[in-house]
Amino acid sequence: MKIDNLDIRRAVDSDAAEAADVWLRSYTAALPDVRRAHTDDEVRAWFRHVVVPGKETWVATLEGAVVALLVLDGEELDQLYVDPPWRGHGIGDRLVDLAKQRRADGLTLWTFQVNAPARRFYERHGFVAAEHTDGSRNEEGEPDVRYVWHPEA
Repeated sequence: MKIDNLDIRRAVDSDAAEAADVWLRSYTAALPDVRRAHTDDEVRAWFRHVVVPGKETWVATLEGAVVALLVLDGEELDQLYVDPPWRGHGIGDRLVDLAKQRRADGLTLWTFQVNAPARRFYERHGFVAAEHTDGSRNEEGEPDVRYVWHPEA
């Protein structure tokens, strides 16, 4: 079921707390067995001081409440999280479409190898696994996979 009254816009400073909370809830629901490298308060501070003011951050809102977020950092799709109650409504699809429009030359992203739903989601959107690691390069120590997307010629 696609949501028609969804508003997707650039995040502003006042969105940081809600965006961080969406990230926290989504991470916890999607990756219950993956160690988080930072506390809730550290994540909230990261959104407030780094993510929203320093990266291309987008939020999807319904009736003013943040229900999803997208962060682009150069050619990297750095963060894409949908609040668990809103998954399956096409919000993630719309955010990936936005990312592709904003980075029409191509995108890369990382996700954990154990995150099978995310991997299926990105593969469905044309991303191809390009590299698998043992997790020694991420803070969680979790094996991950790098995906790439290139527009069709």
